[in-house]
Amino acid sequence: MTENAADSAQTRPAFSHRPHPIYWVIAISLAVIAFKLVVAPNGPDWSQLAHAQSSGMVGARGVFAFSGQLSKGSYGLYMVDADTMTVWVYEYLPQKGCLRLAASRTWRYDRYLENYNTCDLPPEMVEQMVDQQRQERLQSSKEEKP
Repeated sequence: MTENAADSAQTRPAFSHRPHPIYWVIAISLAVIAFKLVVAPNGPDWSQLAHAQSSGMVGARGVFAFSGQLSKGSYGLYMVDADTMTVWVYEYLPQKGCLRLAASRTWRYDRYLENYNTCDLPPEMVEQMVDQQRQERLQSSKEEKP
C-alpha cells in the first residue's frame, strides 16, 4: 500500500451515522400509507383489493404433464388425467425425434386396495380383487352384528 492510500484509509470514519436515502423513502412511503388508511372515510375500501379467483371446486382437475427420467439415458413425458383417473407415459426417442407411448394405466380401482404391491397387475384383476375384498368385509360385518 502506498502512504497516501494508508493515510486516507485512516482518516475515513468506519461507518457513516447518516441513514441511507432508501430508508427515508421507505419511511415516507409507510407514513403516507398510514395517513391514507386513517384519513379515509369509513376506513379503507376493501372492495378495491385484488382477490384470487375461486374455481368453486376443491381438488385438482384436468390433465397435468411433467417431464422426467425413465431410465439411464432415457427421458419421457408423464401425463396425469385427474378426471378419468389415468396416467400415461411417453418416451422420447432422440434418434427419431418423436415420442412413443411407453405405458398407460387407470388407477380407478387401485385406490381401493389395501396392502398390495406388484408390477404385473392389470386393472381388471385389481377390480376383481376390490370386489372380493368388499364382499369379505360385507360378510364379516354381517357376522359381527347379532
